[in-house]
Amino acid sequence: MLSKKFITSILAAAFMIALSASALADTIRLRDGTTIRGQIIAFKDQQFTVLIGAGTRGRRSRLTLNIEDVESIEFDSALSGGTQPATGAAGIGDVVGGPSGNGNTDTNDNTSPVVDNRPAPTISQPSTTTTGRTTTTTTSSGAPAFFPIRVRVRADNTNNGWTDSGLMVRAGQRLRINASGRVSLGNGVYATPTGLPRMADNDKLMRNEPTGALIAVIGDDNDDFIFVGANTEFVAKRDGRLFLGVNEGNLADNSGAYDVTVEAEALAGNR
Repeated sequence: MLSKKFITSILAAAFMIALSASALADTIRLRDGTTIRGQIIAFKDQQFTVLIGAGTRGRRSRLTLNIEDVESIEFDSALSGGTQPATGAAGIGDVVGGPSGNGNTDTNDNTSPVVDNRPAPTISQPSTTTTGRTTTTTTSSGAPAFFPIRVRVRADNTNNGWTDSGLMVRAGQRLRINASGRVSLGNGVYATPTGLPRMADNDKLMRNEPTGALIAVIGDDNDDFIFVGANTEFVAKRDGRLFLGVNEGNLADNSGAYDVTVEAEALAGNR
């Protein structure tokens, strides 16, 4: 049960949200049904620090949330389909920024079909490569804590065919991904996240995996793709941003999106 002090903080947050919702980026849903919009700036000791409201004279209120009270977080940038990659990430244990997309959801693209391998997703990497030792954060029951992020993965060639999940992954971090929905691959052909194993496509990124299936890549390495399908679980081999896409060579005539939930193992690191 939430404390009186916590409930008071939530009410204050709701007031600030009513004044300046357009300036906020992240939607946090709590297990008691409460919804908060703000900017996540840190995760430490199983607690999230959230900035809320526009504030006066540049000041904004801070709110601390326990991970066990949080149901999910949605990043506007991961759902907006904007043409620029997000500037922030939900890196568990890292300080994160509050990204904001440009709101462009136009799926009509009249450009020439893309037949070559799509370019690698481009992001701004941190200036330091030292990540330090990481340890798994566990719940009170002793099981590893996983934090969910919902992403809508577009099937077209927006952002070179890659959707930024907003998640900064660490090497050794365990990820669970579940996907659903249906997308159009053009010419009346539709696919689900598992893909179409009998549909030939010499230009798809993963030649031995079904056409139209959900795939992933960590960082800007354009060679080490990960087959996701409808669901998968794996341990990250490197640090980097998690991108999701569709395994097809020609994305120009595609439309629709997969609904994806990424569950990331909560890590606490010594930076």
